[in-house]
Amino acid sequence: MVVMVHGLGLSGRYFTPLARSLAAAGRTVLVPDLPGNVRSRRAVRRSPDVEETVEELLRWRTAAAIGPCVLVANSVGCQVTAALAAEHPRLVERMVLIGPALDATALSPVRQLLRLLTDAPREPLSLLAVAAADYLVTGPARSLAGFRCARQDASGPFEARLRRIEAPTLVLRGSGDPVAPQLWAERVTAALPHGRLAVVPGAAHAVHFSRPDITARQILEFGPVNESR
Repeated sequence: MVVMVHGLGLSGRYFTPLARSLAAAGRTVLVPDLPGNVRSRRAVRRSPDVEETVEELLRWRTAAAIGPCVLVANSVGCQVTAALAAEHPRLVERMVLIGPALDATALSPVRQLLRLLTDAPREPLSLLAVAAADYLVTGPARSLAGFRCARQDASGPFEARLRRIEAPTLVLRGSGDPVAPQLWAERVTAALPHGRLAVVPGAAHAVHFSRPDITARQILEFGPVNESR
């Protein structure tokens, strides 16, 4: 079982290419929309912080009767899965952090915005269309509130949690990703007790969208996905 966790202000729609690649390999894939984002924005009155998002994700897992699984996250979603894996290690078989954000060495809103603007021309136009539609539905107020929560988590708790994660974890980035640069990805990997870094040449921040087959292969080769649980 693979559970995918999306980034800030987005829905799970941009995981569709990767989900299809994994499903074609015989894996079961679930892609929830986190509360406060896009179609689930009215599930909560305000944007939840990382800890509150984890609690919502745990409630969803219980309702769906999901056991230990592989967690695959992108961008700020990596902060959510890191918190879940650190606090509930028995629920996580393995974890994949794709373009982990926010970079603790560049938490200025201006720097983060510049990195996103730098990344945009490197992504497929089809992804930009999905992201624009999602951000429009989530709205600027919710997106900004979510960023503030993510920034607070990235300022300390995120890296502290990484050091407590027991599950084998793959850190995956595109070689052209300005949001999660190489030095930051190396720092994230070094903090993990069982971490490994892989870089996909020519891809940007959403490597799971632009290179879904390569990303799926990286996930499958990193370790078995136990479908019996």
